[in-house]
Amino acid sequence: MSTSPLHIKSLDWDNPDGIKCAKETTPILNMSMPLNVGTDRRVFVIVSNVTQSMKVPVHFINITTLSEYRKDAHTAVYTIRQGKLLTNEQKADPANFADCIHWCLPGLPDMWNEFLYTRIISRS
Repeated sequence: MSTSPLHIKSLDWDNPDGIKCAKETTPILNMSMPLNVGTDRRVFVIVSNVTQSMKVPVHFINITTLSEYRKDAHTAVYTIRQGKLLTNEQKADPANFADCIHWCLPGLPDMWNEFLYTRIISRS
């Protein structure tokens, strides 16, 4: 599976008043131009090329581009730091405490699993 993107700069989706991925409730709907949300495309290309050239057949599932449009699918302030839930004060400070790396369930990770399941079933 390819890498999942981060959504830590709201300017990436033209929301200058936003604070990271906090309070985002809808995906990015304008898919007419590629996003630049910090995804390292060099690594993506290398992994894609390596998996295509392997002697053992490997199917590379691209979840990166799909996931870039889902700025709404993060845990935001509903996360754990050092094994503890955020306090109310921390939740009120998404600039410092929003979690724009991890993904919520149900949602986008479920789609990744659906892709994997479909691939497994189609090969059975």
